[in-house]
Amino acid sequence: MNIKLIAIGKTDNKALQSLIDDYTKRLSFYIKFDLDIIPDIKNVKNLSESQQKEKEGELILSKITPTDQLILLDENGKNFSSVGFSEELQKKMNSGVKTLVFVIGGPYGFSDMVYAKAQGKISLSLMTFSHQMVRLFFIEQLYRGFTILRNEPYHHQ
Repeated sequence: MNIKLIAIGKTDNKALQSLIDDYTKRLSFYIKFDLDIIPDIKNVKNLSESQQKEKEGELILSKITPTDQLILLDENGKNFSSVGFSEELQKKMNSGVKTLVFVIGGPYGFSDMVYAKAQGKISLSLMTFSHQMVRLFFIEQLYRGFTILRNEPYHHQ
């Protein structure tokens, strides 16, 4: 199985980017992982929230193939413990999913088109985090999930 994380806008904090790079490298020992950054939309001041979500949605959907399984990182999604998330990853691998795509939306969330294509939603927390921090948190949780599946000592219970 391949895993792809799609996110809107680059990470401009060098410390966060360094940690994202570190966990991306660690994750590569377990699975093929791609981080696909969609550039910020230009002239958003001239767009309504709805128009911005639509434009971002079109860009997100252009990165998805018909066989991809799409999971949105969404505040209204399902909550998992780290162990529960690792079990969910194992289920996806066992089910024969070729590419599992997770998406971090823009500042206003997702368009209706993106919601319609999604096969699931996951919430990382009831709290709100910056989109840049969510990237790090999510990639770290992917890494943690694979260490749990392999009974490695990274995760403590």
